[in-house]
Amino acid sequence: MKKKCTKAEEFDKKFDKGEDIAEYLDTKRAKRPGREQKRVNVDFPIWMVESLDKEAKRLGVTRQSIIKIWIAERLKNSA
Repeated sequence: MKKKCTKAEEFDKKFDKGEDIAEYLDTKRAKRPGREQKRVNVDFPIWMVESLDKEAKRLGVTRQSIIKIWIAERLKNSA
């Protein structure tokens, strides 16, 4: 699907008014600066993995998500 084109001034006005600007965006090439991913490996004792899985299941998220959530909360609180 081809995206619509508009002048920057018109785009800004639509955005400022809270209008839907999705038709003007190319989300396939969008990037989130400062949110790039880097894979790391961490070894946990079995009891920790079991506890993580139990909590993740209770919250309805994946093990990876619960680890990310908890580390993010800890880092935010220590800053």
